Amino acid sequence: MSNISKAFENGKAFIAFLTCGDPDLATTGAAVRAAVENGADLIELGIPFSDPTAEGPVIQGANLRALKGGVTTDKIFDFVRELRRDVKVPLVFMTYANVVFSYGAEKFLSTCRKIGMDGLILPDVPFEEKEEFLPLCRKYGIDLISLIAPTSEGRIARIASEAEGFLYIVSSLGVTGARSEIKTDLNSIVSVARQNTKIPCAIGFGISTPGQAGEMAKLADGVIVGSAIVKLLEQYGKDAPGHVGEYVKAMKEGMRK
Repeated sequence: MSNISKAFENGKAFIAFLTCGDPDLATTGAAVRAAVENGADLIELGIPFSDPTAEGPVIQGANLRALKGGVTTDKIFDFVRELRRDVKVPLVFMTYANVVFSYGAEKFLSTCRKIGMDGLILPDVPFEEKEEFLPLCRKYGIDLISLIAPTSEGRIARIASEAEGFLYIVSSLGVTGARSEIKTDLNSIVSVARQNTKIPCAIGFGISTPGQAGEMAKLADGVIVGSAIVKLLEQYGKDAPGHVGEYVKAMKEGMRK
């Protein structure tokens, strides 16, 4: 049984994404703890990359600020070790293939295991190329989380049937970022996914208000929010954790309605 399934045991899961090191790792840690204290069930930690192709301007900006601040993969590993002293919810890294390759894939994944990570999301690795990482992920017990986009169409069933951890359903085309409305036919995507997998489905990309979170929670097992949280860190800097906590609490309440 994947540790990630724990995030979905007490009703609909709220999944919060934060970029490590924006504005600094101490603030990232405080924001993660504030999110967890206010109901976040799983945390996605972004390892900054200089060319984050799947990201909109908000998360791109966070990546660049973190890199300018001197964040490295090793510093993030040390940060997670420290975080794991008291943060018990499942943790997943989100980064790009290049980050893993340049660190050394085996070393990267064995370290993930040692520091208590549960999963890995690589948005730039297509489903057909996941074999490059899958054997190492299996060796070290790290779930390689698959994404299903509105363009996946004929591949949804196959991706879902081989998925691990949770299935990340991308709500809309394009890059990450808050949207005023979500128009994709998510109902049919989720129902095809559910026919082909027993693992939970979570919807992300573009969700920013409690109302949207409530709508998405009716469709899926979890809701993923990134840009709206990263925006709070950009806006409030070192004072952001309190605001992040309040925001997560409001989103979680929206999901219960």
